[in-house]
Amino acid sequence: MVNSQLTLKLCRSDGIHPRILKELADVIAKPLLIFEWSWESRDVPADWKLVNIVPVFKKGKMQDHGSYRLVSLTSVPGKVMEIILGRIGKHLKDNAVIVMASTAS
Repeated sequence: MVNSQLTLKLCRSDGIHPRILKELADVIAKPLLIFEWSWESRDVPADWKLVNIVPVFKKGKMQDHGSYRLVSLTSVPGKVMEIILGRIGKHLKDNAVIVMASTAS
């Protein structure tokens, strides 16, 4: 119960809760052209690289430091870009669009 309550209160490093992005997806879709800029420039905005590290209670005594695990919360747009790039890369590899060059022995 503590974990679920804590998770609901957690925000990513950019201060945007994922639920906000989900509920406002239609409204904010066009301004997110920064993805295109990032793709074309092969650069990522600095704030997308920021991380909040938060202790999350696992089990045991709450006073014991060993009862917590550290969770890294990254920027939501940065995570979305990571997923998009991962899927594009997987598609290219799975469909042999990109062939990995092997080196001769």
